[in-house]
Amino acid sequence: MIDKKLLQKGSLDELVKKLKSGGTRVFAPVEKGGKVLFDEVDSAAAMARDYVQTTLSAKDVILPRCEEMMRFTTGQGTVTMEKAPDLPPPAVVLGVRPCDARSIAVVNAVYLKDYNDALYKSKIDNTTIVGISCAKCDEYCFCTSVNGSPGDTEGSDILLTEVDGGNYLAEIVTEKGKALAAMAPELFTAAGSEDKAKHLADVKVQFDLKAVEKKLPGVFDGEVWITQSLRCIGCGTCSYVCPACTCFDIQDETDGNRGVRLRCWDSCGFGQFTLHTSGHNPREVQSQRWRQRIMHKFSYQPDQLQVTGCVGCGRCSRACPVDMNILQHIKDIEAQ
Repeated sequence: MIDKKLLQKGSLDELVKKLKSGGTRVFAPVEKGGKVLFDEVDSAAAMARDYVQTTLSAKDVILPRCEEMMRFTTGQGTVTMEKAPDLPPPAVVLGVRPCDARSIAVVNAVYLKDYNDALYKSKIDNTTIVGISCAKCDEYCFCTSVNGSPGDTEGSDILLTEVDGGNYLAEIVTEKGKALAAMAPELFTAAGSEDKAKHLADVKVQFDLKAVEKKLPGVFDGEVWITQSLRCIGCGTCSYVCPACTCFDIQDETDGNRGVRLRCWDSCGFGQFTLHTSGHNPREVQSQRWRQRIMHKFSYQPDQLQVTGCVGCGRCSRACPVDMNILQHIKDIEAQ
């Protein structure tokens, strides 16, 4: 059962300060150079307010762009692990949009389903997600087309919806959310009969997800991929802004007999992503790489992991330097 409380307008700042005083890191959307990015904050006053979506997601908190996996030393025919990464301190990510919160299920399915990735698990277990519902949207938003909504609680430990007077309806969803609220019970009061729906953005359904999933295998060899990818330059921006992309590369950097192993984000849109040591590349042209991106998110992951690899946040289309629009492309595929 979701427990509903009311968080007064001024109480959000008090909550952040209380969390900080207890040693918890708090990340929230902050405006920097015309972009809205997640960064560590000391007060809720630092949060950006008037925006549809952050430029980058908060995925970096639980799956860093580049993270140390271990340090090691080499000897005569031996390799010794010198140091494992420290356990991260507790973190609260405040202001996550519902679409981004839903993306956690996608990342979990990759990193925790068949094998518990210790690095990732240490972060997700130590992180609490406080989402904020969407009061507005733009032409790139399509969360409702992939089974989400502007006020979806999935993935959030607490979901805040701004209601009348600038107060927040707080939906306490998980045990993590209950533990956070218990840290400052005086800030959470009885909710009454607050109407959440009237404060949410109106995001229209743009395509039939099940129909798209069924259609994709039949167009695998179709011309649609060539048409859609003609302007793609393979820059990988779509992957790097996506909250649900999970591909990574592992590199060892060494200095003498000591080294560090790093895991860094990667992208299936890069020309070298599938390049074999032999020189063969099974996805040698950009149309094949674009096809992989769409098939992975809308066909392979639903079939293999029971999650859709896209949450409809629209970041990839907003950020694309050549105006690739994933929503339009999916609609075009549905119309095939």
